[in-house]
Amino acid sequence: MDLLWLFLMLSALQPVLQRRYLDAMRVRKIAQIEKARGSRVILLVHRQETMSLLGFPLLRYIDVNDSEEVLRAIQLTDEEVPLDIVLHTPGGLVLAATQIARAIQGHKGKVTVFVPHYAMSGGTLIALAADQIVMCRHSVLGPIDPQLDGMPAASIIKVAEEKPIAEVDDRTLVLADVGRKAIAQVEAAAARLLAEKMEAAAARTLAARLATGTWTHDYPIAAEEAREMGLPVTVEMPPEVLELMTLYPQPVRRQGGGVEYLPQPRQREARGG
Repeated sequence: MDLLWLFLMLSALQPVLQRRYLDAMRVRKIAQIEKARGSRVILLVHRQETMSLLGFPLLRYIDVNDSEEVLRAIQLTDEEVPLDIVLHTPGGLVLAATQIARAIQGHKGKVTVFVPHYAMSGGTLIALAADQIVMCRHSVLGPIDPQLDGMPAASIIKVAEEKPIAEVDDRTLVLADVGRKAIAQVEAAAARLLAEKMEAAAARTLAARLATGTWTHDYPIAAEEAREMGLPVTVEMPPEVLELMTLYPQPVRRQGGGVEYLPQPRQREARGG
C-alpha cells in the first residue's frame, strides 16, 4: 500500500518537476544567448495545446496579455540594446500584434526577428517591423489579411459586391463594411512598418499584396519568396535558437504521433579505401 501511494505521489509530481526543469533550462539558454549576442531575448511562442481528457485542440494565439508582456520587456531594455525576438505563432489579434510591431519599430537598437518554423498572420506583421528577419530555409511567414468570424474579410467583401444587394443579408453587409475598414487599417499599418526598409511606393504595394487577400490566409511565404518581396531576410539561423525551441515541446502529446526520429545530429560517415 505504501508503495502504491508513493507511486501515485511521484506520478502527480512528475509534470510539475518536468515543467520546473524545462523552465530552468529555458532561463539558462536565454541567458547564454543574451550574453553571446549582447541583446535582450524575447520569445513569443505559441503551441497548440490539447486537453488531456477530452482531446479538444486549444489554439493559442497573440493576445493582449502577450502585447503587455512584450512591451514591458522592451521598456525594461535600454534603447541601444539590440532586441532578439523569437517568433513561433499562428497569429492572433491585430491590436496586440500592431502594438508589438510599433514598439519594435520604435526601438533604437537593432531588432532581429528569428522564425525557426512559422510566424503567420499577426506574427508576420510583427516581423515586418524588424531590421532583420532570420529564417530557416523551410520556415515560413504568411499573409496578414484580416479574418472576420473565421472568414477572410476580402472574401466577404467579394460576395457582398458580386451578389445583388437584395440577396445579401444584413449581417453579411455589416461584415463587408467592417472588412473594408479592417483591410485598410492593416494595409496602412504594414505600409508604415515597411516604409523604413524600402521606398514608399514599394512599401504600399507590398502592404496591399499582403493585406488584401492575394492568397489564402495560410499561404506559406518561404525565405526565398520573402527576400524577393524586398524583406530583409537571411537564412543564417543560429543553432542556439533551434536548441532553445526544443525546450518548448508540445504540452500534451497524443499517443501514436506520426513523427518519430532520433534527436541527435547526423553527419555523413567518412568512408575509407
